[in-house]
Amino acid sequence: MCGIFGFLAGNNTSFDGNFIAKNVNSLFLLAESRGKEAAGCAILSKGEIQLYKKPISASEMIKTQEFKKYFLSAIEDKEDDNRISLPLALIGHSRLVTNGAQEFNENNQPVVKNGIVTIHNGIIVNDHVLRQAYPSLVKKYDVDTEMIVDLMHLFYSQSHSIKSALHEMFKVISGSASIASLFSDLPYLLLATNTGSLYVCFDQERRFFSFASELYILKEYLKKNNLEKVFGTCIIKQILPGYGMLVNVSDLQQQTFCYLNEIDGSSDLRPAASHFKVVDMTSTSREDAIVQFMAPKITDWGSAEKEYLSAEKHIHDLRRCKKCILPETYPFIEFDDQGVCNYCHGYRKISVAGRPALESFLEKYRRKNNEPDIIVSFSGGRDSSYALHYFKTELKMNPIAYSYDWGMITDLGRRNQARLCGKLGVEHILVSADIKKKREYVRRNVEAWLKKPDLGMIPLFMAGDKQFFYYANKLVKQTGINLLTMAENQLERAPTKAGFIGVKNDNTNKPGYHLTLSQKMTIASYYFKQYLLNPSYINISLLDTLGAYLSYYFIPQNYLYLFNYIKWDEHDLISTLRNEYDWEIAEDTRSTWRIGDGTASFYNYIYYLVAGFTEIDAFRSNQIREGQITREQALELAREENQPRYESMSWYAQTIGFDLHMALKVVHSMPKLYQV
Repeated sequence: MCGIFGFLAGNNTSFDGNFIAKNVNSLFLLAESRGKEAAGCAILSKGEIQLYKKPISASEMIKTQEFKKYFLSAIEDKEDDNRISLPLALIGHSRLVTNGAQEFNENNQPVVKNGIVTIHNGIIVNDHVLRQAYPSLVKKYDVDTEMIVDLMHLFYSQSHSIKSALHEMFKVISGSASIASLFSDLPYLLLATNTGSLYVCFDQERRFFSFASELYILKEYLKKNNLEKVFGTCIIKQILPGYGMLVNVSDLQQQTFCYLNEIDGSSDLRPAASHFKVVDMTSTSREDAIVQFMAPKITDWGSAEKEYLSAEKHIHDLRRCKKCILPETYPFIEFDDQGVCNYCHGYRKISVAGRPALESFLEKYRRKNNEPDIIVSFSGGRDSSYALHYFKTELKMNPIAYSYDWGMITDLGRRNQARLCGKLGVEHILVSADIKKKREYVRRNVEAWLKKPDLGMIPLFMAGDKQFFYYANKLVKQTGINLLTMAENQLERAPTKAGFIGVKNDNTNKPGYHLTLSQKMTIASYYFKQYLLNPSYINISLLDTLGAYLSYYFIPQNYLYLFNYIKWDEHDLISTLRNEYDWEIAEDTRSTWRIGDGTASFYNYIYYLVAGFTEIDAFRSNQIREGQITREQALELAREENQPRYESMSWYAQTIGFDLHMALKVVHSMPKLYQV
């Protein structure tokens, strides 16, 4: 999720302000890859802990004169501007927003309450339950990190032991949490994690100490600042899931401990000689907050429901394949004399290689000493969640979860990511796009599409996620882990979207990007023609869209596909995730497919109203062909799952900023592919 980091200089060091500023700025910029929506830090120095945070990216924030003034004021000695006041401890945060809007600065990090200053990477998914269980904890903010601070303060006041408080806090929270905390009454930095997304770095003489939420960040930080030339050999260690570390800010001595074990409640730390005063240098009231434009929310869905019900009657009467449920409007469909479609005739049943073959394949990638040995692409959806579970618990691999967040992973998807990573103790590397820009690109393309709607151009709404492949390959190089797995199952593969462009692809046993060069060129020429016919597509998103096309179709994608080896079983997947991880399902649909994808509800609504089917029909048809469900079951499931997800569509429109009411008017007026 977010990027967290820190820098400490003990009493036995002699750094100047430029050296520290260079180090801190470097950490800010490297951590920004994990979140660009807000940034902040806290500096312990001169008897104070001074906070500074802004609802802007880290790279923007550190350039401001206000931040530079705050930074120098916090670290320089009061009596001599040329000296740095020691000891010094800084914790920093680059935010990917989950809970609590970043426009209200109180929701940004560090979070301060009751003398505890905390930064947090992850999501606490049961904070609302904990509020009921601990009614004495008064909620002040919208951000879930507040619950960590509240519980730490509560349990510390009972035991007077930070280690014991940490033990109790992690025992009751659910989700993912890698944290760093400073205290008004203790001269220590606390680090702890339940995922392992926390690494520390220090020189052998302990003149400096740094930490970050990703190994690559620290490696690049050492290289960019030539620290090993300055200090000699530097040590990098991971704080393992279930462990914490206390660092004395004066001498940088470390205590590493396992918080999973019951810990003696007696006092375990020497208190500060005097309390540190906590000062928020950028306190902003809700009244002063600048709230971004939000599209109007639809509260009355009557007209949309009327259009849907009217279309449903005609869609019900469509001619469908007698074996599967594909309708006559499906691209390139043909029926034989018995009413069976060409897709059923040409279908090749899925043949999985089997678990023994998978075990054999993995053998050359396994690493000793619990080192990470596989990267699992992880959207938080049902298939990727099960894959993470399977590789960790069944195959006993040591995975790192990888996500690319382009702004359309919903809060539900992120919470499910936190559930799995927190419980499994899996490090989660999340690469965050500039979400504000990405959402602007989507809005521009949606608005362009509405001027000249075309079913073949709908994939443009999702173009922004295709850089997933670029960053996946980059992560393989950064980590040195040469095995990346995808959790796509073959039942999802269907030529629907390409079919609307005019590309006939009968080979559904391979992912969509495994097209011939001729087919790729056909797609490119189709888009080029549409751009000429509708110049509104030529907007600020153009380079991003081109990058998406190249990433999807031309970057090497030699991945391991889990469900090429083991059978995909819907019931087994869902029951495992629900029972073992309390995996969350959506409230506005009975489907569990793509419920964490913010775009799916809108484009499926368009496909259904205009073409008479969605990707769900193709998916359920593949299940019929595999003998997993009957045609009658498929028809019933498709009928239920194709119902409009109004609340999800509303979230989508509000998030990227377009008028859904006007958009639906355009969709409803489009010519249908069936008789009305």
